[in-house]
Amino acid sequence: MGQTAHVSADAWTSVVTAVSALSLAAWLWLLLARGFFWRTDVRLPAREEPDVWPSVCVVVPARDEAAVLPASLPSLLAQDYPGRAEVFLIDDGSTDGTGELACELARRHEGLPLTVASPGEPPAGWTGKLWAVRHGVDLARAREPEYLLLTDADIAHAPDSLRRLVAAARTGGFDVVSQMARLRVESVWERLVVPAFVYFFAQLYPFRWIGGEGGTAAAAGGCVLLRAEAAERARIPDAIRHAVIDDVALARAVKGDGGRIWLGLADRVDSVRPYPRLHDLWRMVSRSAYAQLRHNPLVLAGTVAGLALVYLVPPASVVAGTATGSAAAAVLGAASWLVMAGTYVPMLRYYRQGLWLAPLLPFTAFLYLLMTVDSAVQHYRGRGAAWKGRTYTRPGAVPEEG
Repeated sequence: MGQTAHVSADAWTSVVTAVSALSLAAWLWLLLARGFFWRTDVRLPAREEPDVWPSVCVVVPARDEAAVLPASLPSLLAQDYPGRAEVFLIDDGSTDGTGELACELARRHEGLPLTVASPGEPPAGWTGKLWAVRHGVDLARAREPEYLLLTDADIAHAPDSLRRLVAAARTGGFDVVSQMARLRVESVWERLVVPAFVYFFAQLYPFRWIGGEGGTAAAAGGCVLLRAEAAERARIPDAIRHAVIDDVALARAVKGDGGRIWLGLADRVDSVRPYPRLHDLWRMVSRSAYAQLRHNPLVLAGTVAGLALVYLVPPASVVAGTATGSAAAAVLGAASWLVMAGTYVPMLRYYRQGLWLAPLLPFTAFLYLLMTVDSAVQHYRGRGAAWKGRTYTRPGAVPEEG
């Protein structure tokens, strides 16, 4: 009996050690072969100011955004842009006076001209946000702009933001120039979850790969400068009308049509939307996580297994190895944990957060794992993805108010 228990213990130790080694191998691959996703130096590319500045129309879809507009809309109206530019705010059925507030802010703040319009309820097959974008793009096309800036209502831009975006697009010959806005990190939960959100996004879509010849394509919906000709050629937004993750869908459509795209981290573009509670952040992630996995249960299972192997095995190996006296498992787990924390440090520095958060990444990853599973549960309960009170129970479904 004792011999059997000894063999079982040895077998368990071997399994833990093998899984720990696999986790470390995964981290070494991520460190060296995943486009250096962990680096935060992908910023706006080299640019020269054009002799003649092209015209730009800014499209802002807004649904119940009165709480954030005073901190964001004036920054758009105050853009120091040498060419012709104007702003179209599309009030998508707001009930909090978003449209009226936007007009009042425009009266108070001199700057770019503002048009406020409403598209009515979206038809079947359209997400509400993209229906609002389409209405704004249709209005903008009457001005025949060379570029469209698609930006969310919670995004504040530095005075030279538009100028820098256009200069980068013209200099590099890009059809899409997108910046991942710096999200707010003030509450405890924001500090714990938000930098990890951008870190995971970069791991999924390494910024260095996006501008290359491969198939990786992504954008950040809060700040997308889009060449109008490329938008028409790729049939934006009609071609992606059902997309819940509209920024990635837009980038794929443009790149698939032969367009050149660029994505990087922002220095002067910030989200002012607060996520003070874990519940707020949970909803932000879970509303679209399962859509990212294309509503495929096998992909969900693989994602959960992958997150567990990469993020949960290292600390578990340290604990299990220490408890069972397996030095190999403990050392392998500690090495993986160290690499993991090291790759997270640049993102924490970008967000000006304490490095003590780096070892806590496994806990944050576990939260994201639960959010992803919850997203799938909500989908199969018929609640689906949500955006500003509308839910989409399946791709192409008619939006439901809720």
